[in-house]
Amino acid sequence: MVSRDTLIAPGRTVELHLEVRFQDGFVAFSTFDAEPIAFKVGDGTLATGLESTLLGLPDGTDTYVIGHGSELFSPYDETNIHWIEPSDFPPGMTPVPGQVVAFHTPGGHETSGLILELVEGRVRVDFNHPFAGRSLTIRVKVLSVA
Repeated sequence: MVSRDTLIAPGRTVELHLEVRFQDGFVAFSTFDAEPIAFKVGDGTLATGLESTLLGLPDGTDTYVIGHGSELFSPYDETNIHWIEPSDFPPGMTPVPGQVVAFHTPGGHETSGLILELVEGRVRVDFNHPFAGRSLTIRVKVLSVA
């Protein structure tokens, strides 16, 4: 029987490896060959939707979660696609479709955008979460729960 002390729950400290794959098998994110993620459940390290799928998993679990990025990370919002002037990009940078670029918001926060296309000197950029709107397979390996 699994002890309640070793289950992922609000307020617990967790260390885990995480891998996110797109439907075509492309690995979009992985910590399996790097440092694991360490966080306290509810501290905002993981997206709320993803975190809720981990609740109740015991220490030592190595499992897969099938889900949709719009539910696990952020809803896809068509209004988050904008036309940007080339002058808004860093000096010397040439935007290329498919490229992910970091931008600073007027409030001083950093956000990323996926360059969709270049048309008549303007650049169309998708500012949705890169996993939003996609079917995902997520591998989670829980290393410790305290």
